[in-house]
Amino acid sequence: MAFTLDPKLETGGFALGRTAGCRLLLKNNALFPWFILVPEVEGVEDLHQLPPDRYTEVLEAVRHVSEFAESHFSPEKLNVACIGNIVRQMHIHIIGRTSGDPAWPGTVWAFDGKKAYTDEEVEEIRETARIALDLE
Repeated sequence: MAFTLDPKLETGGFALGRTAGCRLLLKNNALFPWFILVPEVEGVEDLHQLPPDRYTEVLEAVRHVSEFAESHFSPEKLNVACIGNIVRQMHIHIIGRTSGDPAWPGTVWAFDGKKAYTDEEVEEIRETARIALDLE
């Protein structure tokens, strides 16, 4: 069975590429460097449900995306979460936060503000991520 990305994830941002059997997305909100890593697995909602080898592979991908977010955006803090209350397909949020961002210190989920990326910003992030993370 082919992997299908949840439509809410697909329409909420930009596909950057694939790494370690995961899709990497950039959420379309330039107020925060917000990445979503989606393991290409069916019927799994939570990290502990992954087979041990896949679990290790996914967590290594989280580490690499986190390192990229840290080096490229220089946030004060990275928030990493696998929540899935609305979209049940397993996905992991990696969000750079700073004390000057408009949602600080609250959660980005409770913040209504949005700022769309320009096409140029998306392409710059996509190209930088492609090189840094060796994306397919």
